[in-house]
Amino acid sequence: MDRKAAEPTFTDALTSDLGGPRSMAFFALCEQSIPWEHLCDRVRDIFKDSASGGRPHWPVKQMLKCLLLQKWFNLSDPQLEEVLRDRLSFRRFVGLSWDDATPDETTICVFRNRLREAGHGSTLFDEVLASLRARGLVMKEGTLVDAMIVEAPHGRARADGSNTRDPAASATFKHGHNHIGYKAHIATDLRGVITDYCFDTARVNDCRHIDGLIANETHAVYADGAYMDQRRRRELEQQGVFCGILYRRVRNQKVMTAAQLAHNRLCAKVRGLVELPFAWLRNWGYRQARYRGLSRNGFDFALHAIAYNLKRSLRMQAARG
Repeated sequence: MDRKAAEPTFTDALTSDLGGPRSMAFFALCEQSIPWEHLCDRVRDIFKDSASGGRPHWPVKQMLKCLLLQKWFNLSDPQLEEVLRDRLSFRRFVGLSWDDATPDETTICVFRNRLREAGHGSTLFDEVLASLRARGLVMKEGTLVDAMIVEAPHGRARADGSNTRDPAASATFKHGHNHIGYKAHIATDLRGVITDYCFDTARVNDCRHIDGLIANETHAVYADGAYMDQRRRRELEQQGVFCGILYRRVRNQKVMTAAQLAHNRLCAKVRGLVELPFAWLRNWGYRQARYRGLSRNGFDFALHAIAYNLKRSLRMQAARG
């Protein structure tokens, strides 16, 4: 049973035009373009145990908006609660009137955990991607693949010799530096929309997941030299798929051929677009794992990917005019 919202008050009417113009324009576009009701229907089953009675839960639509606000504005649960109490534009977007109560940090955490336990990170991602495809915002001319390291705290030593480090996080070596944490592997289209993802520990080689991420591609595949594999190149070419994976020197090869260098120059311009989602996420503050454990951090990345795709689609929609 959904919690009933308070009726709009005279104060709400007086403050209806207050708020930053950019935030108000962004939230208005979100309200118009995001299929809220459809998304809510797909995850409403997380409250099936409360259908027969008990304390009313917060509406799914309001809570989904809360989770997206967290990603777009890099807010923790306590920070989101504080902002919802303080900013009129945020309250208006979530659907809270002046006299409504505000979801507290525990409520936000419980809702997120229910979604994760039900496996709805993939549900929401797939539904958002389907809606973008239906609106013609996903290109079908190729798939770009890359991975991003998500650092985890190194922890500190305890008196008994153990360490507080996340036991699910693992180590990898890249560009002369050791990293401890996880890896987010993504596939994007040629506009930078994330079309698939896989979240794993850092020590798992990038090549482990690329075949799954490109399984349905029929046009072209672009990736950096870390994914270069003769078997993969041969299989793609046999399927009629252009292999835009960059060449790298192999054993006993001192320099690359002129043809390989020309191929790399051509493909690097396209492949670079896969860095766009990572740049956006880092700009949102997503540089370090917020939680402990693969499941929680994997779901957190799914929410980031959903938030990114939605905001990216609004940018493309605005560019269309």
